Amino acid sequence: MMHLEISALLCVQGLGKRYGAFTALQEASFDLWPGEVMAVVGESGSGKTTLLNVIAARMQPDHGSVHYRMRDGALKDVHAMTQAEQRLLARTDWGFVHQHSADGLRMDVSAGANVGERLMGLGHRNYGQLRASAQEWLQRVEIDPLRIDDTPRIFSGGMRQRLQIARNLVTNPRLIFMDEPTSGLDVSVQARLLDLLRQLTQELRLAMVIVTHDLAVARLLAHRMVVMQRGRIVEMGLTDQVLDDPQHPYTQLLVSSVLQP
Repeated sequence: MMHLEISALLCVQGLGKRYGAFTALQEASFDLWPGEVMAVVGESGSGKTTLLNVIAARMQPDHGSVHYRMRDGALKDVHAMTQAEQRLLARTDWGFVHQHSADGLRMDVSAGANVGERLMGLGHRNYGQLRASAQEWLQRVEIDPLRIDDTPRIFSGGMRQRLQIARNLVTNPRLIFMDEPTSGLDVSVQARLLDLLRQLTQELRLAMVIVTHDLAVARLLAHRMVVMQRGRIVEMGLTDQVLDDPQHPYTQLLVSSVLQP
């Protein structure tokens, strides 16, 4: 594994996960590089959300490993960390944007408090600075800073997703996990959100693993793509290459079903 230690940010090797007799994940392996966006695609039940949750240490694998390069350069086994170390990583160097915004936001506290909470978790206590940071990030994700005291309950679906992004990015993470972030949003709102994500990943040089069933989302955002079927990675490569010249029969079916009128 020596070659992985040069510059890979995330090293995923041989991950497997079962639920009773059902195999959800089999021998999943890939590397992710700093600033790279990787899309994980496949039909419902293909194992993509299980893969995301195992990588993000929200679920323990039955076998295999996930190594993450810390800021000091050390490559650490995520699942060998203590729960306290995992929590610290999740609220500093990582972010997780949920498909359903209610899972990723505190719905009954203000937008400003949702953003500032992660900073408070790092020991920030100056109210003025917390509020200023929250206002700055609301503006960056195209939410009117005057809405800082409103709760997410009165936000639209698109605004809630943008607030989730602000909440996750305020600590300057290096890696973001996203689970179907555009699901349930209408087409125009999806387009705005995708433009924002593309802009932020480039500007901040964020690495991202994004689970999506939408190949158009993958083409717009991702440098590389992983195609999953029945818990296995069946194809992996540069996004345009996979979509324009799919090699595996399942990928061919997936692409053709989307492209057919």
